[in-house]
Amino acid sequence: MKLSFPIENFLERATGDYRLLPSHLSLFMAIFYYSPANAKAEFRVCRRKLMQFSRIRSLSTYHKCIAELVTYGYIDYKPSYDPIRASTVSLIQVDSG
Repeated sequence: MKLSFPIENFLERATGDYRLLPSHLSLFMAIFYYSPANAKAEFRVCRRKLMQFSRIRSLSTYHKCIAELVTYGYIDYKPSYDPIRASTVSLIQVDSG
């Protein structure tokens, strides 16, 4: 079972962040779904799986949401330009204290 603190942290932050759209939320949930049990570690993600899980059909919407989640400080994303290797993502947790 995955630890729930990253998702609770995200939901607390997202509640007051009016820049986020449903596409951002569903993409973050897809990233969380494919994350390992140790959510602090970097992990590889497949764009096709993330798009399918989050119901995003447009490549431009996917890339826009990824870029904005990075800009807003929710994830750290390192793209892989190799079609074989997946890109690397890590979830950013900000203490709400």
